Amino acid sequence: MGVNIGEILEPKETSLEVLSGKIVAVDAYNTLYQFLSIIRQPDGTPLKDSSGRTTSHLSGLIYRTTNLMEKGIKPVFVFDGKPSELKAKVIKGRSERRAEAKRKWEEAKVLFPEEAFKYAQASARIDKTIVEDAKTVLAYMGIPCVQAPSEGEAQAAYMVQKGDAELVSSQDYDSLLFGAPAMIRNLSVARKKTSPEVIELKTLEKKHGITRVEFVDLAILVGTDFNPGIKGIGVKTALKLIKKHRSIEKLISEAEIEKVEGIENYKLVRDIFLHPDVNESYELKWETPDEEKVKEFLCEKHDFSEERVSKALERILMQRIKVPQRKIEQWL
Repeated sequence: MGVNIGEILEPKETSLEVLSGKIVAVDAYNTLYQFLSIIRQPDGTPLKDSSGRTTSHLSGLIYRTTNLMEKGIKPVFVFDGKPSELKAKVIKGRSERRAEAKRKWEEAKVLFPEEAFKYAQASARIDKTIVEDAKTVLAYMGIPCVQAPSEGEAQAAYMVQKGDAELVSSQDYDSLLFGAPAMIRNLSVARKKTSPEVIELKTLEKKHGITRVEFVDLAILVGTDFNPGIKGIGVKTALKLIKKHRSIEKLISEAEIEKVEGIENYKLVRDIFLHPDVNESYELKWETPDEEKVKEFLCEKHDFSEERVSKALERILMQRIKVPQRKIEQWL
């Protein structure tokens, strides 16, 4: 879900063509959820092989990721590790909502078929097998994966800060809180529906006259995956409060509030965003796809069309032209 701060951001529309030559750190779990939610049959049933195993995520990885690589984009998938204990309540709530959505989906397929797809999308979940299969097919495709010790978006943001990637790809905004200089949304979404959007941290800071630390405090007031936020405070109100008081400490002291429900753990949450646990030892290396292993895994094991997979691999192999790096001003 991430933090709800979209109203104060200024995304700038871009295209895959102008991103050519860029290394993009992809929030793997976020992207897998997209594939599992969207790539489904009309009644909401996910794609499955003859053994009943879900393959929607694999379809997204081979076909939609191929689209990116064909444009010269170099993706690296960053996987979540162990979540913070502060996230336990959020994870439990998500699990309960998915279970309820699945129940409504089963009911809607019989009584309200026009609503079935909506509930099916909300029921999507990632398990160990889906993660392992995703890592396997990405390795066979020659795409590097990085395992984060905790939050994938924190790891991806660190990689961009370090200069090993230039953008974080995610539908959520948390990577900005983790310090990513720039992020992109809608990278793997079907192009007919929407265009990719780039959001820069420095643009946000300059527009609103706040620092990244103040931006993190703003998010805490609204609510993050690690705290519920103050009830009734939206992002615009939080922005006004932070611009006036400059920190949660001053907001509390100057307003003479000893304890505010929803942000009691604000120091811990702030530390998660400003000093996240990251993996500093990783290797980014893009290899030539192993055609035989990709076909064996997708076609023989999961019943994919050999013709379609062959065409996807051919498109990747044909993309051998190196594209010179571009400055960020040229992306937009």
